[in-house]
Amino acid sequence: MKLSFSPEDEQFREEVASWLADNLSGEFECVKGRGGPGDEHHLVEERKAWERKLHEGGWTCIGWPKEYGGRGASIEQQVIFNEEYARAGGPGRIGHIGETLAGPTIIAFGSDAQKQKYLPGILRGEEFWCQGYSEPSAGSDLANVKTKAVFEKTDEEGAGTWRISGQKVWTSLAHESEFCFVIARTDPQSVAHKGLGFFLVRMDQPGVTVRPIEQLTGTSEFNEVFFDEAECDASDIVGAPGEGWKVAMGLLGFERGVSTLGQQMLFQNEFDAIVKLAKANGAAQNPALRQRIAEAHIGLRIMRYNSMRMLSGGEDGSLQKEAMIYKLYWATWHRNLGKLAMDVMGQESEILEGAPYELGRLQSMYLFTRSDTIYGGTNQIQRNIIAERALGMPREPRG
Repeated sequence: MKLSFSPEDEQFREEVASWLADNLSGEFECVKGRGGPGDEHHLVEERKAWERKLHEGGWTCIGWPKEYGGRGASIEQQVIFNEEYARAGGPGRIGHIGETLAGPTIIAFGSDAQKQKYLPGILRGEEFWCQGYSEPSAGSDLANVKTKAVFEKTDEEGAGTWRISGQKVWTSLAHESEFCFVIARTDPQSVAHKGLGFFLVRMDQPGVTVRPIEQLTGTSEFNEVFFDEAECDASDIVGAPGEGWKVAMGLLGFERGVSTLGQQMLFQNEFDAIVKLAKANGAAQNPALRQRIAEAHIGLRIMRYNSMRMLSGGEDGSLQKEAMIYKLYWATWHRNLGKLAMDVMGQESEILEGAPYELGRLQSMYLFTRSDTIYGGTNQIQRNIIAERALGMPREPRG
């Protein structure tokens, strides 16, 4: 693992910092530091415009190969970009699911036609994606999905349409997305991870219904999505029917990979806001709080170093075993950061000025962090994954 950067990388850092300083101003001054957990509903159209501005400057999808419009940036350069983005107060990325999950998966597993069809819209910051994995009975147990895909053949050449029916839940940003990648069962007789397909589905069509799930924060970043024979062209399944699990696991590798750098960017902004408040209201003079702030800083650095260590996997999303500790670590760290934010605020954390009782940003962040150790695989499930897959221990007994 490299902990230092070359002169060329440091020159790249100067380029990133200069562009951000020049462009996170004027019409985009308002989006600085916005769009983090609990703040996703703020300035949505302005943040979409920011995505297009990033593309104009050549700063979307920088880790993608040059042949697909990216910069072919090294891991070190991607780390640098995310560090400088956080330092400049760059807003939460609405396009991050397409850029860091859908796009790399299509590049690794998709057909040439799929790459030509979907990658340009992601690159331009014009088409946004959401993730259709979790279901009411298949959250941490992803292989238990019930959503089904039935193929209707229209000619002898194999052309036709997949019709997708089922329900997905906890679908982040579904209400802002043009497309969703969906795991569905292509073989009704199959069980567990067999007989699945990975589909690229347009959201704006009959048969797709998005219902918001209001959270403690009063916002609804998460949604339920219902598919009632929604159409997906035969050419929009990634891989062959039955290969959905392989593609899905490759995507989860990308989720534990470079996309973690963007997440840490948001964490850094939140941490900086807490430190600023602690200095302003005197909480930094409290030795116990000062120690917890130091521990939070150390934890954030550990996250960064482990991310750099685990990003040495292949281009198909495969990662080293160290990646399996990441979700458990960041979820617990972020939950504790929420507690720290409230303690730094003191009594003001429990007080709102009056109707309509709008939460402050740190209050919203605190409430959002209550879900961190649940979504994306509970802490308990993560410990099973570490034990069984990373350490090779016996599987948990099944009822």
